[in-house]
Amino acid sequence: MRLTQFSDFAVRVMLYLAAHTERLCSVGEIAGAYEISDNHLMKVVSKLAAEGYIESVRGRNGGIRLGRPATEINIGKLIRYTEGHIDLVGCAQCKLNGVCKLPGPLDLALAAFFGVLERYSLADVLGTQDGIRMLRQLSSLSRGEALTPVDPTAD
Repeated sequence: MRLTQFSDFAVRVMLYLAAHTERLCSVGEIAGAYEISDNHLMKVVSKLAAEGYIESVRGRNGGIRLGRPATEINIGKLIRYTEGHIDLVGCAQCKLNGVCKLPGPLDLALAAFFGVLERYSLADVLGTQDGIRMLRQLSSLSRGEALTPVDPTAD
C-alpha cells in the first residue's frame, strides 16, 4: 500500500505542529522546513482545518496550530480522512468484477492496515524528545539558522 502525497504532506504538517505547540506556525514556514510547495501545502492545510485537525488563526499575527492535543489525534483516522475511498487495485473497473474473489481479501488487508494505524495517536508517532528536536531544527533550517547536533544521551 502506498499513501498519496496528500496524506504524506498532511502527516508532516501534523507532526510539525505537534512539535511546535507553544506557538502558531505559518504554511510558508512548514513548506520551507520540508522543502515542498506552499500551494500544495495550502490545500492540505485547508482540508485539515475543515475537519478540525488544525486551527487557523487569521490576521497579521495569525498562523496554524493543532486543533486538539496530539494525544487525541488518531493517525489511522487522519489517514483515512486524507486518503478518502481506497480501491487498492481498481477492482470496480475490472472486467472480472463480480466474479473474481480478490476484493474480499484486499478489503480485509486494508482493514488490517488501518486497524494497526488506529492504535496510534499523533503523540505516539511524534516519538521521543529526539523527534521533537529534529522537527524543531527543521524550522531553524528553513529560517537559515545553523543545525545543532542532537545528543542521543539527552532525554
